[in-house]
Amino acid sequence: MTRQALVVRGGWDGHSPVEATDLFIPHLEANGFTVRVEDLGTDFGPGSTATPTVYTDADYLATVDLIVQCNTMNTIEKEEFEGLRTAVENGTGFAGWHGGIADSYRSNSDYLTLVGGQFGCHPGKHPDEREGGPQDNYVPYRVTMTPAAASHPITSGIEDFDLVTEQYWVLSDDYVDVLATTTQAVREWDPWTRPVTSPAVWTRQWGKGRIFVATPGHDPATLKDENVTTIIERGLLWAAR
Repeated sequence: MTRQALVVRGGWDGHSPVEATDLFIPHLEANGFTVRVEDLGTDFGPGSTATPTVYTDADYLATVDLIVQCNTMNTIEKEEFEGLRTAVENGTGFAGWHGGIADSYRSNSDYLTLVGGQFGCHPGKHPDEREGGPQDNYVPYRVTMTPAAASHPITSGIEDFDLVTEQYWVLSDDYVDVLATTTQAVREWDPWTRPVTSPAVWTRQWGKGRIFVATPGHDPATLKDENVTTIIERGLLWAAR
């Protein structure tokens, strides 16, 4: 049976939306999905017309089993968001990684509630080590699996692992089912006074739809990490109708 997947990609080009999603389209096709891609381009912010208009096509979305979104920041119109939310409530899966799903549409609080976790910041290196580029935010950190991860189809068999990339500090609620966490340490130059643990991989049930989010995935190199690849590949299949 062929299922339908919609890939919506665009927004801030620092997350390589085309190259990143291209890593997973063959996986979807190999698992029986016909994939449609909506390229929004990298024009985003106030005045941008690169909004996800495909989300207003209710008849089409009713046929979609999985939406994979990689659309960092950017904006979404009221009708577009309502179309997305309705599709998820009716059973369309919604999945993504890093800023493509957890740092989208910052001005839409209903979207943030739908996803369940929002990028807050990614504390970087010591100020003396910063050179002004993206590498200033690449720090070593551990992704720690929760007890629930051992028996979940997304994370079964995956142990704690380490990365050197952006470490997302996520603002979330307790309606997320957390499969992995990451903890911001307190360093001598930081203003917070105790370690802060954020979800790094989570799922969420919304109506009849499943939502999957992984915060690792800043760039294709991170997405190619064996553990990250496996979690995302499984997460996409888990979320699908």
